Amino acid sequence: MTGAEAETPAPLGLLAELTHRCPLRCPYCSNPLELERRSDELDTATWTRVLSEAAALGVLQVHLSGGEPTARRDLEALVAHCADLGLYSNLITAGVNLPPARLAALAEAGLDHVQLSLQGPEAAGNDRIAGLPGAFHQKLALAGEVRALGLPLTVNCVVHRHNIARLQEVIDLALALGAHRLEIAHAQYYGWALRNRAALMPRRAQVEAAMATLERARTAQAGRLVIDAVVPDYYARLPKPCMGGWGRRSLNVTPSGRVLPCHAAETIPGLTFDNVRSRPLAEIWYQGAAFAAFRGTDWMVEPCRSCERREIDWGGCRCQALALTGRAENADPACHKSRHHAALLELADAESEAEAQGETGTAFVYRGFATPQK
Repeated sequence: MTGAEAETPAPLGLLAELTHRCPLRCPYCSNPLELERRSDELDTATWTRVLSEAAALGVLQVHLSGGEPTARRDLEALVAHCADLGLYSNLITAGVNLPPARLAALAEAGLDHVQLSLQGPEAAGNDRIAGLPGAFHQKLALAGEVRALGLPLTVNCVVHRHNIARLQEVIDLALALGAHRLEIAHAQYYGWALRNRAALMPRRAQVEAAMATLERARTAQAGRLVIDAVVPDYYARLPKPCMGGWGRRSLNVTPSGRVLPCHAAETIPGLTFDNVRSRPLAEIWYQGAAFAAFRGTDWMVEPCRSCERREIDWGGCRCQALALTGRAENADPACHKSRHHAALLELADAESEAEAQGETGTAFVYRGFATPQK
């Protein structure tokens, strides 16, 4: 191992994107605009090898995701392999088209945890955002099956203008479903969500009220429900350490096998992403050019280079810096030290207030999946 490799921590988490197939059509979908086809997905043997390499590399948790991971017929085999390797497996699911018998089979195979997505606290709003009638009631039924099997349950809800005012109802529903954890994350404006930003951006007053609701709930539900929340970047003063720092804590494997430092990394031009079909996972983690590009602090420019937080937030989000400033190397504009910060706040206020005054529509541009699923 080289000196640089010795200084690089082993990853703790692997996001295994098993497929881009999905029954939902969420307007904030963070998957790439160009979805990977079913015919390009890694086969079972390759995924089991990748999981074995991940365990050898030091990964502790595997998040089985998509798309909708239950679209894979070999999911039980992959869960069982995680169990054999001692990897903690978390199923991230939309909660539809998953019969009780199959969930029981996944539990029998060794599944450790279920993370269920909700689009809203009631049927009409949930199903409108999901783009699938009847989805809400399927989700509730699945949550009941998860708890009956004794599996830990996390509820995840992406918030935006159309549901942020109902955050207390989301919290109440998570409690009623018996969830151990609730994850509240504002829509991240990449991929399909960027197309819908004008229809999703909440107003500043809505964000402030939502954060106050969350703080009250954290106090009231301490010891009963863990609540994790991500503040909207567009209204922040400090950037988040995206993915715990580029190439420091976790890695993603796409359905076709490309290995990414973060979910949206392919939006950055000029990066070369290795594939597990042709290179071992450890080599990619320690030696891959895409992982080295923004790992550590050497790549930083001012104000990040001399900032006292440079090894706390690791420069924030490279994909957001690119999308909003034109250069991935720039400071994340969520940071108040960025020269682009004021423009970011103005953009958020302009889009949210324009909708409030009736200057823009609230119709979503829904994701379509027919072509990518062939």
